[in-house]
Amino acid sequence: MADVTLRDVARASGCSVATVSRVLAGTRPVGADTARRVRAAAASLGYRPNHAARALRNRATGTVGLVLPQITNPFYPALVRELTHALHAEGRAVLLADCDDDPVAEAERIEDLLGRRVDALLVIPADERRSRDAVAAAAARVPLVLLDRRCGPGVADSVAVDNAAGMALVLEHLAATGRRRPCFVGAHGTASAAAERRAAYAAGSGALDAAAPERTALGDFSVAWGRAAVDALWEARPDAVVCANDLIAIGVLQRLQELGADVPGEVAVTGFDDIPMAGLAAPGITTVRQPVAELAAEATRLLAHRLGADGAGPQRALRLAPDLVVRGSSAAPHVRA
Repeated sequence: MADVTLRDVARASGCSVATVSRVLAGTRPVGADTARRVRAAAASLGYRPNHAARALRNRATGTVGLVLPQITNPFYPALVRELTHALHAEGRAVLLADCDDDPVAEAERIEDLLGRRVDALLVIPADERRSRDAVAAAAARVPLVLLDRRCGPGVADSVAVDNAAGMALVLEHLAATGRRRPCFVGAHGTASAAAERRAAYAAGSGALDAAAPERTALGDFSVAWGRAAVDALWEARPDAVVCANDLIAIGVLQRLQELGADVPGEVAVTGFDDIPMAGLAAPGITTVRQPVAELAAEATRLLAHRLGADGAGPQRALRLAPDLVVRGSSAAPHVRA
């Protein structure tokens, strides 16, 4: 049986060969209805693109490199899933690299992906300052979008959640439930998410208690650090522990329960990200939900624009609104008679 060609798909879909080529190669935007019709025809005919031939002909590989800081953080697999789906819908494959939170390894991963002739890069930088040089150099070579974290101004298009708005939601909720002595458990370093959440807590918590901004412990984004931080802060007897991510919050909750603290009667616990484990904890952890599907969709749109024929223009920095998910870990404290 002869191989199915683009001309066969064009005939079956009622589109031109050029349109079919654009849809299946993902080289430029096409109307949603047209794209669905072309992909349905290709699937029914069993069309299989010759990626090697296309790469030689167009000097494009149809691949996007994705560099993560730490794949073991449960937030990132959910984001990778949405990104993979969004990019595959555009006809693009994904090459994934994990740098283990090391900017040196991150630079090596970026260079390796560029050596594999990826058409574009999505990067979640390990560190806002130390990642900047490698990311900026890559952005000068291929279209690049920063995701979830930044590398300072002027580097590349970016899309991230509004961390300050998320922290404001947490502090407003704690105030509404009568909490007045919060503390903050966050992460050292200059990864923008860590720095922004830390700064937003410092800016907003003073409205609850003038000393609240000083009740801060910094380590890393891990369960182990959350547990250790409780021992450092518990002597101050806070009535709320605001955590920079859900892994920290899970560790905090575990350690508080080991110490016999009543959560939420004596102390509330909040997180950030809304990973699956936050809802499975007992009690469930109140947290800021990141719009993961929207992050992936916006990142894909930014890349598609840069890869398209009209891909010039000023850099864009998108901030997406988060939601607060209220669970049992932050219910109003017990009222003593």
